[in-house]
Amino acid sequence: MSTLLLVVGVVVGLAYIFRHVVVKGKRCTSKTKLHGKTVIVTGSNTGIGKTTAIDLAKRGARVILACRSKQRGEAALEEVKKESGSNQVVFMPLDLGSLKSVRSFAETFLKSEPRLDILINNAGIFLQGRTEDGLGMMFGVNHIGHFLLTNLLLDRLKECEPSRVVILSSMAHNFGKIDFDCLNSHKALGLGNSAMEVFQVYSDSKLCNVLFTHELAKKLQGTKVTSYCLHPGAINTELARNTPSIMQMFLKPVTAFFFKDSIQGAQTTLHCAVEEGIEPLNGRYFSNCTVREVYAKAKDDAAAKKLWELSERLSGLA
Repeated sequence: MSTLLLVVGVVVGLAYIFRHVVVKGKRCTSKTKLHGKTVIVTGSNTGIGKTTAIDLAKRGARVILACRSKQRGEAALEEVKKESGSNQVVFMPLDLGSLKSVRSFAETFLKSEPRLDILINNAGIFLQGRTEDGLGMMFGVNHIGHFLLTNLLLDRLKECEPSRVVILSSMAHNFGKIDFDCLNSHKALGLGNSAMEVFQVYSDSKLCNVLFTHELAKKLQGTKVTSYCLHPGAINTELARNTPSIMQMFLKPVTAFFFKDSIQGAQTTLHCAVEEGIEPLNGRYFSNCTVREVYAKAKDDAAAKKLWELSERLSGLA
């Protein structure tokens, strides 16, 4: 019995350590205030996007909630205001799966808001399909929509420098690859619909995020606009809401114990957005509030340049 109790105790202890040290991770310790600054957070009606918006509003920023759903966006608006105690929070509709919507959002923002100090490209989707522009859904939403949005707002970011672009990627980018032949012929990163094929396309889109950050940093040299990408951690949010119900049933107990909650998951985003002195790390990849090295494929100059040029063409910038 004593041996069994010892084993149970060790297992419980290791589980506690894993949960509270490995899973929870580091916290953003910056006390930076953002009074007079304006921030856009895409996909901020739920999950780590909403948590990020609340934190930034508490710091005094004017926060723009850029969300696809009007109903959920307006509900999040009231919640962010209540939680942060700030009235400097605005909802603006943005559907990253529609190039028309992205252009409309940028036009409205530039006409109504004189500043942009931090752009947080937070929104993401895990779903195959097609956007209204005929792009692969995850390529279109996770990459092209944010690519176009960032480029349309770059001049305003430069006017308000020092400013930052923060792009949420994922450690899944390590499994990604960019099939330029498929992109050129089908405007998609992959065409399959099996669970593994969908995960592969998601990973590919996250690699696009890292390569975009890499190339953006190069193009921003000589300015005081910097860009960072990050892995927020495995987060217990709504990203997998479009997976089969049986998979969601399996994932529920796993995510409850092994995944971060939205507050823990927002910490690296906040670190990249507000931590002072990280400008020399322009274009780098962060995880757990710490800069990390990436595989060669994630900092491939030729691939990043090729992806940028293709993205310009597909988004209508070229």
